[in-house]
Amino acid sequence: MGASLSNLTEGANGSSISPGLGDIPENCVACVFLYLTPPEICNLARLNRAFRGAASSDAVWETKLPRNYQDLLDLMPPERYMSLSKKNIFALLSRPIPFDNGSKEIWVDRVTGRVCMSISAKAMAITGIEDRRYWNWIPTEESRFHEVAYLQQIWWFEVDGTVKFPLPADIYTLTFRLHLGKFSKRLGRRVCNFEHTHGWDIKPVRFELSTSDGQEASFECCLDEIGQNEINGTHKRGCWIDHRVGEFIVSHSEPATEVRFSMKQIDCTHSKGGLCVDSVYIIPSNLRDRRRRGVLK
Repeated sequence: MGASLSNLTEGANGSSISPGLGDIPENCVACVFLYLTPPEICNLARLNRAFRGAASSDAVWETKLPRNYQDLLDLMPPERYMSLSKKNIFALLSRPIPFDNGSKEIWVDRVTGRVCMSISAKAMAITGIEDRRYWNWIPTEESRFHEVAYLQQIWWFEVDGTVKFPLPADIYTLTFRLHLGKFSKRLGRRVCNFEHTHGWDIKPVRFELSTSDGQEASFECCLDEIGQNEINGTHKRGCWIDHRVGEFIVSHSEPATEVRFSMKQIDCTHSKGGLCVDSVYIIPSNLRDRRRRGVLK
């Protein structure tokens, strides 16, 4: 088996008389690469010189980049990308690019080349955030922004945010990333404290989104349905939960789409607390399951 594979990968410069992969013209290999994902291209680049050359072709990597990738590059100083090949530009954009003073990040998915975005709690308008009786900021490695907003107790709960960016044409899902309970590390182990967690099982929280072209979506749920969770064998406390608000469609990157989002529970007949607010994610809809499985980078 090993000898057969060796003969197959040898080409005109090898010792084998029969043709191998090395005899395939580089431009033909590049045409095949147009139909493969970036990880697949990088794996095949190790086969031989022709594959390695095709895997570095600007013509190949241009098709893997979003059409408006220049809008992402404009968020960085020109000297970071001016001399880069398209392959290296793709690698650069696949890492999170901070903007708006580091309160938002945008990146290209490494497998599909589609654009994803995250907005931190720091970029949102949170009622009472300046009053330490209600809210605190907790440093943590569990957030890509290294800090989350923790609610101790409040009666009027409202979080609003907005983002405007020329997202490429796609169908996007917006989610809030929340955590019931306060978490920390003790003796190297993660522990959760639910001392302040209350009030989320009485009335539902309302999530909403709207776009500048008139699209709207909303969703309601109780964040802490203890009885129902025990019946279903699921637990919402002590772990990060992505609460899906809805979808919106971007038909063209220009003009830039403005997305407004919110979550609120403003029934002042009872207090609520013990909630961590991390961020909002805007991700192409069919990539959402990959993020939930922890494989979306």
